[in-house]
Amino acid sequence: MAENAAVAASNTQNARASDAAIVLDDVVVAFRLADDVVYTAVERATLHVADGEFVAIVGPTGCGKSTLLNVTAGLVTPAAGAVNIFGNSLSSLNRQAGYLFQADALFPWKTALENVAIGLETSGTPVTDARARAREWLARVGLEAFADRYPHMLSGGQRKRVGLAQVLIRDPKILLMDEPFGPLDAQTRQIMGNLLLDLWTADRKAVLFVTHDLEEAIALSDRVVIMSAGPAARIIGDWRVPLTRPRDISEVKLDPAFHELHHDIWQKLKAEVLKGYAWSERV
Repeated sequence: MAENAAVAASNTQNARASDAAIVLDDVVVAFRLADDVVYTAVERATLHVADGEFVAIVGPTGCGKSTLLNVTAGLVTPAAGAVNIFGNSLSSLNRQAGYLFQADALFPWKTALENVAIGLETSGTPVTDARARAREWLARVGLEAFADRYPHMLSGGQRKRVGLAQVLIRDPKILLMDEPFGPLDAQTRQIMGNLLLDLWTADRKAVLFVTHDLEEAIALSDRVVIMSAGPAARIIGDWRVPLTRPRDISEVKLDPAFHELHHDIWQKLKAEVLKGYAWSERV
């Protein structure tokens, strides 16, 4: 079943290439280390993400998941291959993407309202208008009553909500997310996952979501992409998630189809995780 699912996803992926939001075509990422040693982090990665599609990437630690996000964001230039965003070659920062990092990116001296509004203010929106829209976004993430609080006065989950509003207020066409819920406890992660799905359902952006949590990847996404252990990590699997939407994170994990898919993916992912541990011990 795993191989069939991967092939089916690959065929669908190729069919959507013409209208894809993100196309990574044979992307190679290499870094020059000391003594002119070249370290190849990612080897010939090809990935298509359709407009409105939610794709999760999982793989061993250090396999290049975040590197692919940085390539898509225009923060890292590949050594070879091509990156296209909505049919146009990416040669600088991807200004159609919003990026939510694992670490908080909030200014500690600004209130929640000011943190959400700042992206609009710096792009020329009048302060009054920017803050009115920021207040609307805080309401959408359930924090309207916390608008005047500073980051240190908010819980981890509340700070993540502010960060999500901070990114989405700019209305990016692509949402890049790098382990955004990693530091949160299990219950808060579920709440944040459901909030993300609600916001995404209302305005389906292309999402590229990196996580170490396979359950989270399946529960959230339309497709789950697997990367091999590094160095020279490759995309080695692509599964379509056969679960209906809308979804509730806690309820969807009770679906037999969820468990079957989790078992299939884990059989391939487990071997790569073990390779990653073995390689890290040799370094």
